Amino acid sequence: MAPACLLGVCSLLCAWAVVTGHPCSLDHQGRAGCNGKRLQHAPSSLPRNITSLDLSFNSLVVPHDRTLLMHFPSLRSLNLSSNAMPSLSPAIFSNLGALRLLDLSSCGITSLHTDTFQGLGNLHTLLLRNNSLQELNVPFLLPLKALFHLDLQHNELVSVDTWSLQLMETVPQVRLEGNPWVCDCTVQPLQQWLQRRKAVQVTCVSPPGLRGQEIAALDSQDLGCRTKHRFPRALSTAQQITVTQSNTTNTTLPATMKGGKSWPYLVAFLVTAVSISILIAVAAKCKLVHKNFASYRHRPLPEISSVGGSPMEDCSGWDRGSCGSQSMQADLQAEDDDGFIEDNYIQPSEQLPDKQERDLNLSV
Repeated sequence: MAPACLLGVCSLLCAWAVVTGHPCSLDHQGRAGCNGKRLQHAPSSLPRNITSLDLSFNSLVVPHDRTLLMHFPSLRSLNLSSNAMPSLSPAIFSNLGALRLLDLSSCGITSLHTDTFQGLGNLHTLLLRNNSLQELNVPFLLPLKALFHLDLQHNELVSVDTWSLQLMETVPQVRLEGNPWVCDCTVQPLQQWLQRRKAVQVTCVSPPGLRGQEIAALDSQDLGCRTKHRFPRALSTAQQITVTQSNTTNTTLPATMKGGKSWPYLVAFLVTAVSISILIAVAAKCKLVHKNFASYRHRPLPEISSVGGSPMEDCSGWDRGSCGSQSMQADLQAEDDDGFIEDNYIQPSEQLPDKQERDLNLSV
């Protein structure tokens, strides 16, 4: 019974196609095949509830003021491959909110407007291979919230900017093989992206020395990128220029200037010098204080008084001048009275009168 019903549905669809006059083939699952019919527009006579439409290998004319397929809101799969559509109008697919697969392969597309895919919030697979895209206009991916598979193989992409790569991070499957990638320093963001994604082989096309080599396997030297050197803070601008020039002439840096590791030694030297200076200053200060303290402890010698008390003790009142002279005479006598009498203490002139006096007495 079931095969008979299926056969009846197919017969009705074929009869509908003959009556309406469109060249497309329909099946019982709601798929319409209109490929290779030299069509310029999608037949409006097709049932509005079809879920799949194949318009490949035709000569479709892309409208500029309205949507391409405004009569088929239930489409889930649309194949527009191999049609000459170098540019796509903004919001050309905006009425296809249920679309899950869109095939735009081999359409000669050179650029994509930022709003080309507006309204395709449920799109799962977008095929853009075998076109002429030279760069990616990044915001075209923004409306595609549910995109899972993006095919950009065999376009004319030579590089991809960092922002585009960041947006493509949200797409689990991205195919980039077959593009004429230029492998120089500008390809480093793509290289890092490919290494994270573990993508299939994406190879270089230029320069000729790197042709055919996998981008993810190259290093910075292969790409001709200079390594950046960090200079220690202690170096002056002139020294940095000297080091940079020496690097360009393939000379080696001193060990203290590589990696900016000389500043710990400089700090250690300064700390040591300051510490030694402080210790020397403290030691000198302590010695000076000790010397001053010892000098303050010295006492004056006691005065030697003559017999009968010190002359200064007897001086008081208003007679200080005579007292001072007496004390000076006492000091001189004390110095001369050392217990010995010199031989010439009694002069001969003093001895002569005494002798004459004795002789006179004897004569009497």
